Amino acid sequence: MKTNLLMDFTVDKEKSTVNVKREFAASQAHVWAAWTEKELLDQWWAPKPWKSKTKKMEFKVGGQRLYAMVGPEGEEHWALADYTSITPKTNFKFLDAFCDSEGNLNEEFPRSDWNVDFSEKNCSTIVDVAIKHEKLSDLEKIIEMGFKEGFTIAMEGLDQIFASNKN
Repeated sequence: MKTNLLMDFTVDKEKSTVNVKREFAASQAHVWAAWTEKELLDQWWAPKPWKSKTKKMEFKVGGQRLYAMVGPEGEEHWALADYTSITPKTNFKFLDAFCDSEGNLNEEFPRSDWNVDFSEKNCSTIVDVAIKHEKLSDLEKIIEMGFKEGFTIAMEGLDQIFASNKN
């Protein structure tokens, strides 16, 4: 298994954006599938010991993914992704928001605009994620909630999926 995979997490306060650049020891097709197919997403999207549970997903422009992060005690935190752009195998964009189990947005939390790029390099794939927030306070709220730590743990879960598929 490849070690020393790139993980770059930066915060641009002037642009209210988080950038995450992450390398995976897998083909672009496998990494794309892990980010766009609900069965695979549910295996890694939540940071352990939490689990991701997709209620519905339609991966197309105008489609949505309604899912919950389910905690060890069974607590659920719902979120909604609205897909706004898809370029197969190389990029997709979506608006992310907290919501209830029916997809009604929680206005107390900020929405974020995700741009996810995929590129193959040698025998690995680079995923470059830009997460734009409307204002700096929205970005700071997400960071305070532990986004960096949670997303880092989730990425490690995805590494484990790719490692186990090679056996």
